[in-house]
Amino acid sequence: MLLLGIPVGYCIGTTSVIALIIKWGYPSLSFGLIAQMLVYGINNFPILAVPLFLLTGSIMNVGGVSSRIFNFAGSIVGHIRGGLAHVNVLASFIFSGMSGAAAADAAGLGQIEIKAMEDAGYDKEFSCAVTGASATIGPVVPPSVPLVLYGVLATTSVSRLFIGGIVPGTLMVVALMALCAIIAKKRNYPKGDHFSAQRLIRAFKKAFFPILTPVIIIGGIWSGVFTPTEAAGVAALYALILGFCYREFKFTELVSTFRSVSINGSAILTILACAMIYNSALTRTQVPEIITNLLFTISKDPLIILLLLNITIFIAGMFMSTAETITLFTPLFAPLLPKFGIDPIHFGIVMVLNLMIGQLTPPFGIVLYVIVRVGNIEFDKLVKACVPFYFPIFVVLLIIIFFPSLVTFLPDLVFGR
Repeated sequence: MLLLGIPVGYCIGTTSVIALIIKWGYPSLSFGLIAQMLVYGINNFPILAVPLFLLTGSIMNVGGVSSRIFNFAGSIVGHIRGGLAHVNVLASFIFSGMSGAAAADAAGLGQIEIKAMEDAGYDKEFSCAVTGASATIGPVVPPSVPLVLYGVLATTSVSRLFIGGIVPGTLMVVALMALCAIIAKKRNYPKGDHFSAQRLIRAFKKAFFPILTPVIIIGGIWSGVFTPTEAAGVAALYALILGFCYREFKFTELVSTFRSVSINGSAILTILACAMIYNSALTRTQVPEIITNLLFTISKDPLIILLLLNITIFIAGMFMSTAETITLFTPLFAPLLPKFGIDPIHFGIVMVLNLMIGQLTPPFGIVLYVIVRVGNIEFDKLVKACVPFYFPIFVVLLIIIFFPSLVTFLPDLVFGR
């Protein structure tokens, strides 16, 4: 059904109902129960964080925040060789603490970053590739829409997932900046203006209130003042207040933003509603148990099993969006994790980071299509330019697979074991 182009929510819902009919028989199937499952699927407080974080990122994009963050990042690392490439990565990392979605990062900051790099003499292909690669940091660090989806479907703490993404996200920044430094030296890309403490202070003052957004979100969750969902509400309201204070968006842009977020949020919520029927179908047909027994015949080593699951996720991520892949595979894999001694928090971060590679790979990498539009570049040239950036992300993925404590030690430190 997916190959026929049918929306994933309908694919999941229809096939799950068919499976239940085969299991129970048509006369015994209660469609009233099916309707209750659909309602129950989205009648869930943590899910409210999804549209709210989408709204926060969208408002920040039209509210004049992107340019302030870009200039602040430039005042920190713009003076080194290939400085604007490093600025690109650092700015995306900062913006990640507000949007929680790779596409929002690529669409908002992307236009500013690509234009600035081209004006400074960087190749268009490299400028677009580093912009796309840096956008993948967003869903790994808090806040993160994919992590909220995973947490809801795996019945795992979203707060622990958010805190668990901080170290892997930071490693992605280091790895991408290391590659940018190598390429900049090889191609002799220019340096920016000399470091100036005064310029840094000026840029910091202008970016101070936007930078407070991730501080409020992470600090509030860390301290227990509010839940991730409440943090999403606070962040959305804060973004709206900033937008009005900066006076950089029109009322029509705000209406368009709310409309766009409503449509995108509704699509995700439709998938989640159908995921409840999917969960029931998997349980009734004992598919997780069948897969567990199959995996036990291959290996009982958690590391081997984790690598096998990652290969499956990687292939799926090349052909489906992140939300679709998480919805399809989380109910399937989550019941397996305790049986193999795999921490669900660790697996959630690994899964999302893995799927970020899929956002940069053809044929359906959403970030690629966003960059093609904002960067005005041909698709095949962009894909070719992105190839070197797969390696640092792969390296970080392997590091956190082999060293789970890099993900789990911060949540354990903050919330206890």
